[in-house]
This record gives sequence, C-alpha cells and structure tokens, in this order.
Amino acid sequence: MKVFISGGCKNGKSTLAQRLAKALAEGGELYYLATMEPRDAEDEARIRRHIAEREGWGFQTLECPRDIESCIGKISAGGTVLLDSVTALLSNEMFPPPDYAMDPAAPRRVAEGLLKLGERAGSIVYVSDYIYSDAEIYDAVTDGYKRGLAYVDRALAQACQAVAECCAGLVIWHKGRAEP
Repeated sequence: MKVFISGGCKNGKSTLAQRLAKALAEGGELYYLATMEPRDAEDEARIRRHIAEREGWGFQTLECPRDIESCIGKISAGGTVLLDSVTALLSNEMFPPPDYAMDPAAPRRVAEGLLKLGERAGSIVYVSDYIYSDAEIYDAVTDGYKRGLAYVDRALAQACQAVAECCAGLVIWHKGRAEP
C-alpha cells in the first residue's frame, strides 16, 4: 500500500506515519528514510526527538537528504519504507550547496525519484508538510518552492491508495484509508 500524509508542523504526521509503516510491514523489512539536513539547533533537536520516538520499532534508518534514487538499491524489494519528509528532500534538491541557487528542475526530479522508490517498496508512507493555507504573498523563490512542493505532493497523492491530512491532532482521510 502507498500512503501520502500531509499536514501542518507538529500535527501528528510522523507518529501516524510510524504506526502505519509498522503495521504495513507485518514483521518484514522496515526502513526510515530521513531527508532532513540540520541547519540549526532546532533541526538537530527535531532529529533527536524523531530518533527517540522510533527507537525499538525495528526501523533501519537510511540518511538520504538528496538524490533519493541513490537509496533505492539500499532497501529490499518489497520492504516497507517511511520517508520523512518530502518537504526537506525537495528543499535540499531545489537549493543545493554551495551557492543554494534555486534549481527549477528539482520538483520533477524529486517526484520521479519518489515514485520509483514507491515501486521498489512493498509499502511506502510519504510524509509532507502542508504549507499552502496562508494568504501571504511571497517572493519568487519562496513561491517557486511552494509550487514545486505542490507539484510533488500532487504526483504522490495521485499514485497513493490512501491520502491523509493531519490537523490539530485529527486525521482526515481524503482518499482511501489505512489503519495502523
């Protein structure tokens, strides 16, 4: 099964994703693909919290902050994958070092790589952040990132059997349903 989860920051996406991935694995291979590159102390604290939360769950953690296709061969065919997060992966790909100039081809590349990853996995849970609800008008770079993330999110949601939104601790199923 392929599941796409989106929602605001600290709304329960990661916890739901972990529970779903564990249930979908049914005792088989279970992978956590971590995409965040820490930029500050807050990011480092978030990573430590996520590691602690999944301790003892049986996840094999793979760090893959960019070039998601390079991780495909590291998972067993038919294994269960939790990818957290689409948002961080796209950011890393769209604004690569050393100059962090925006790469407008990144959204298509990321979407294609994530879909290929989903083909290898027996089950996959993609986690993304919902960043579209404010009415603020942003600069071209930020707007380009938001449009890129929307492109990737739509591609994944279309390919998944279940699509959920986490909001204020509630889970709203917009397509299909998956139970942990």
